[in-house]
Amino acid sequence: MSRAARRRLSCAAALALFVCGHGQPAQQPTLYTFRHPAMGTEFALYLYANGSYANGQAQAEAVAGEVFDEIDRIEQELSNYRPSSELSRINQQAAAGAVTTDPETFGFLQAAQHWSAASGGAFDMTVGPLMRLWGFFDHDGHVPSAAELERVRPVVGYRNVALDAATRTVRFRTAGVELDPGGIGKGFAVDAAVAILRAQHVRSALLSADSSTLYALGRPPGQRGWRVVVPDVDAAGTGISTVWLRDTSLSSANCREKNFTRDGHLYCHIMDPRTLRPVEGRLHVSILDPSATTSDALSNVLFVDTPAESLRFLRRYAPEARALIVSRVASASRVASTQRCTAYRWQGAIDRRRCPALAAQAR
Repeated sequence: MSRAARRRLSCAAALALFVCGHGQPAQQPTLYTFRHPAMGTEFALYLYANGSYANGQAQAEAVAGEVFDEIDRIEQELSNYRPSSELSRINQQAAAGAVTTDPETFGFLQAAQHWSAASGGAFDMTVGPLMRLWGFFDHDGHVPSAAELERVRPVVGYRNVALDAATRTVRFRTAGVELDPGGIGKGFAVDAAVAILRAQHVRSALLSADSSTLYALGRPPGQRGWRVVVPDVDAAGTGISTVWLRDTSLSSANCREKNFTRDGHLYCHIMDPRTLRPVEGRLHVSILDPSATTSDALSNVLFVDTPAESLRFLRRYAPEARALIVSRVASASRVASTQRCTAYRWQGAIDRRRCPALAAQAR
């Protein structure tokens, strides 16, 4: 392939969400795996191709090239780290007046506003100033004072963003608003890349954005689906549930990769836009939905809301989704804590050793 950063891997090079639990079939088609850095993370593509080894590899590499090119295109459109991106242009100009944008970006913003309004602001792309204030944008970590938080409060909130579908324009109602695509952008990129796979008539593939959002297209030969283990964030290398995915996405939210500690307290990068503070008490959320854009946004909504609020939200706005919520619950002694799982239409078994407190399966 043309890029040095893109290299072929063996199936044993697993993800944090493990996908290679089945054996490589002896006959064709053959499984090929590629990965590619983009959007501040690493994308992995597992796909099956027919034909001889040389021919199959050439087919797989050609498809992988198109998939990763599409992800790069979406990154150039939506990155808030690139001054030349369409999202950066909106951030720079929308406070001064309405900005006309392309249909794809406008559709992305409409999806974000939909989930912001539906969740009452639990999901909100205007957390850009918060991410900067808490030091997550520059990865240096900072605990802001109450006065600092109050200074950004007026510019955080999805109601500060006005979309006009008739003119396809975006306008900020106040100066200082900054959109951050982190809670939905990778899902949007995965959906765009899966459209490429379908257009190339790929029948069996799995695309993963650093395991936080993935899409399973079809199923491996002889299997009922792609086997994915949802990890236990409290115990590295162990799983809390196993699911078999076919023609659906899975998105997960946790604090494992982006956090910092001050005075013995761990601060998570996932913000509650309503309190202006990092979420406390939630360990992990996984969402299954046919749309990766939707599952990505929902994983953030459910991470911010309490489990009870999340169940009410799902029943009203996403009744066909499936969810697993893992929270930390303090014991009566306030010395130890345990994990509590809340499941909504979850299709995989939950390891009760990893999650001894299991809420009733909600449907």
